[in-house]
Amino acid sequence: MAEKIDLQEGVTAVLVLADGTVLQGQGAGRTGECVGEVCFNTAMTGYQEILTDPSYAQQIVCFTFPHIGNVGTNSDDEEATTERAQKAAVGAIFKAPITPASSWRSETELGEWLEKRGIIAISGIDTRALTAYIRDEGMPSGVIAYNPDGAFDLDALRAKAADWAGLTGADLARDVHTTEVLDWDEGVMDVSSWAYPKGYADGDGSKTVALIDYGVKRNILRALVAQGLRVRIFPATATVDEILAIKPDGVVLSNGPGDPAATGAHALPVIKALLAADVPMLGICLGHQMLALALGAKTVKMEQGHHGANHPVKDYTTGKVEIVSMNHGFAVDRESLPKTVEETHVSLFDGTNCGIAVVGKPVFSVQHHPEASPGPRDSDYLFKRFADAL
Repeated sequence: MAEKIDLQEGVTAVLVLADGTVLQGQGAGRTGECVGEVCFNTAMTGYQEILTDPSYAQQIVCFTFPHIGNVGTNSDDEEATTERAQKAAVGAIFKAPITPASSWRSETELGEWLEKRGIIAISGIDTRALTAYIRDEGMPSGVIAYNPDGAFDLDALRAKAADWAGLTGADLARDVHTTEVLDWDEGVMDVSSWAYPKGYADGDGSKTVALIDYGVKRNILRALVAQGLRVRIFPATATVDEILAIKPDGVVLSNGPGDPAATGAHALPVIKALLAADVPMLGICLGHQMLALALGAKTVKMEQGHHGANHPVKDYTTGKVEIVSMNHGFAVDRESLPKTVEETHVSLFDGTNCGIAVVGKPVFSVQHHPEASPGPRDSDYLFKRFADAL
């Protein structure tokens, strides 16, 4: 993508890719170095939700929208549920310098927030060119290094990027999940008051769902509560006996980071036992992939992944096309689905699988994020579909 170059005057950060490419810019956030998989996200809003989504663990996010920072940051828009879950995106790539905050909801400027959270950022990058590179070559390993003095060992950074192990085979859910059982009772934001109500918007909380936390987003929990469901969060390492002990009316397999096959090494026996117990089940993103694995399908690593809030997906159960929010680098191999499973959703971008259901049972999952955050709410009905199945 680029030849070996000398650093320009005023450069305080570099992005170094595994093929040796060096991109120069200005640093923000934490000083130092971060290594991870470089992906691009096409959403025009929601940068804080994106950077705090645990599904982005060990990833560096290139934002295709040029102006980042204009609404600042606030405590309400955090997606991580616990301190452990804050191990989300390690780096961020911007086209323009961080925009000063201009929103009454802002509590902290983005640059200050990035530093407190330990995220390293670089601006001044041609994000269009980088996105095109990822589109053609796949998601590379990369390193962002930020040094206000502008001194960098480029050869060492190239080696660090090239030697990084990548996400294939990585069980990252263990890094971000809760380690204790938690209860959640906060619902979806009431836009008339800009507050998150406690309790149950529809129903009385008489039905309980056990959510297995592989890196869950707060807005998934809120969406479940909004359906009148009582939510108890279990660690990714919880046993089937621990989960069934509360006699749940349903189980949710959450989103999360890493390779589903790697997390499945300890999660699949639990999921299979829950299937055998005939518990209604909803899987989202990583949860969708691991449900598919438990049912006998396979997953594959994607070249570019799906990261954005403008992805068209067709729901075969309704015949409608929805615009949804996506964030995943692995996908279910649709050709490997067993006859006991029907495909319910498909991406209209590339034809990859985006949803499955077990024939004759209230067990289904989707690859996309029905809670959005950020993104459109076209698929929010899936939470009601799950609640109605309990």
